[in-house]
Amino acid sequence: MSENEIPQADATANPVDMATLTPEQFEELKTKAAKADEHWERLLRSTADFENFKKRAAREKTESMQYATASLLQRLLPVLDNFEMALAATKSSGGPQADLASVQSGVQMIQQQLKNALTEAGLEEVEAAGKKFDPSLHEAVSQQESAEVAEDHVLQQLRKGYKFKERLLRPATVVVAKKPAAQ
Repeated sequence: MSENEIPQADATANPVDMATLTPEQFEELKTKAAKADEHWERLLRSTADFENFKKRAAREKTESMQYATASLLQRLLPVLDNFEMALAATKSSGGPQADLASVQSGVQMIQQQLKNALTEAGLEEVEAAGKKFDPSLHEAVSQQESAEVAEDHVLQQLRKGYKFKERLLRPATVVVAKKPAAQ
């Protein structure tokens, strides 16, 4: 063995005899052991980082799939609003009753078909009328005095709110009741 050679331990060789090592060989062994420890720590960190990445990627994939149709549903909400306005207009417009009834019936069928499709996709309406005002579900646009409806309850719903799989897409636009002023 030359002077620069470090004794190698393998399965068939005897363990390294520390008494026969030169100080240079001992220092070189210490340096290699420190590098081995450093590489081991780096491997452990990389393994942990990779496991965390796999968990995060799986979670993001699940969330992405769950909310993939949310933007589509948000685009369809105005269509639903327009159907409701059209139904309201047909009820209040004049004209021959037979024509009005058939138009109203047709619009009602389309509205119901659209509502069914949206419900099957996971959309649900936020019930607001008569409920206690909840800022996480309702958007108050005004307050109005009322003796019939309790204070801080929804007096009137101006626009429906919607949720998609427990996630609020649009709050219900409401008028909130307040106590009548003392006369």
